[in-house]
Amino acid sequence: MLDLGTEIAEWRRAGTPYALATVVGVSGSAPRPPGAALAVGADGTVVGSVSGGCVEGAVYELCRAALESGTPVLQRFGYSDEDAFAVGLTCGGVIDVFVQPGGDAAVEAALAAAERDTPVAAARVVAGPAALVGRTVTVTADTTTGTYGADPALDASVIGEARAMLDVGRTGLLTLRQDGRPCPEVAPGDVTIFVESRTPPPRLLVYGAIDFAAAVARMGKLLGYRVTVCDARPVFATRRRFPDADEVVVDWPHRHLDLVADRLDGRTVVAVLTHDAKFDVPLLELALKLRLGYVGAMGSRRTHEQRVARLREIGVTERELAALRSPIGLDLGARTPEETALSVFAEVVAARHGGTGLPLRSAGGPIHHAA
Repeated sequence: MLDLGTEIAEWRRAGTPYALATVVGVSGSAPRPPGAALAVGADGTVVGSVSGGCVEGAVYELCRAALESGTPVLQRFGYSDEDAFAVGLTCGGVIDVFVQPGGDAAVEAALAAAERDTPVAAARVVAGPAALVGRTVTVTADTTTGTYGADPALDASVIGEARAMLDVGRTGLLTLRQDGRPCPEVAPGDVTIFVESRTPPPRLLVYGAIDFAAAVARMGKLLGYRVTVCDARPVFATRRRFPDADEVVVDWPHRHLDLVADRLDGRTVVAVLTHDAKFDVPLLELALKLRLGYVGAMGSRRTHEQRVARLREIGVTERELAALRSPIGLDLGARTPEETALSVFAEVVAARHGGTGLPLRSAGGPIHHAA
């Protein structure tokens, strides 16, 4: 639901009634991840999506019913073998959708924080004792809104778990006893809580203002990254050449990376496109010591070998070197800048989600990998 913070801001400010439907559980080949949401206003207006179309009509009706009754509901949707045209996911997956009326103070606080782009986690009870279902606790780095109104230990336990999940941008389900103790299996009276985290967009740092960089920046923006292009040469690092970047910086790459290092995390992508040792070596020496999601460097195999030799000479360890993706990208036979950008991000996505890079027709197991 947190992705809808901006889209439903006018409803919230005007006090217009609305209902929220959120995907809280997924199994199989479901089209949208946990946290995907749809909202319905009192006038019937719809924003968002929970399934890409498969069950939107049924979820819409559940939202309308929640607006009338004020009662939250958890509904499961899955493929029907008896009738492929029945309400369900013809892709074969199963999703659990939690529907609740808007207006809860903690939910409003979460949506407002999301609209401001403040890291926030909302922990909603989606199953358990009727008196608790729909209750929400919202946390940011230093604030808490809401209570479950039961055992204070439940609040304390969830707040701790939610902050830990927010630190790594994780969304998922918790199952706890009403006194806040963890439980391996759900039993009558236990509480199932959906914790939805929203952090700022992941960062893409593109070093080297070459023609390939424009295509990589464009692809990164399409995939939701906050894009920075950096080069020490002001004649090349210009806004006109990189209109898709959020910022264009003129600085030595290693100095820029050092300046922003405390703002980076395990989702950050660093693409080194300079293939010039005076830029590459000091930059990679630093990048490979940071906890980043992906570090890739462009260049031929010969350039890669020379680069690695120089990194070893200055003390970069074999363990650190193992994190370097070079030559950058997957083998797609790419030629153009756009094809190269596709190759780079194919490897980024595979690394992030544990993909093999093989054609799906030749790979076994589930299409969607566990993170």
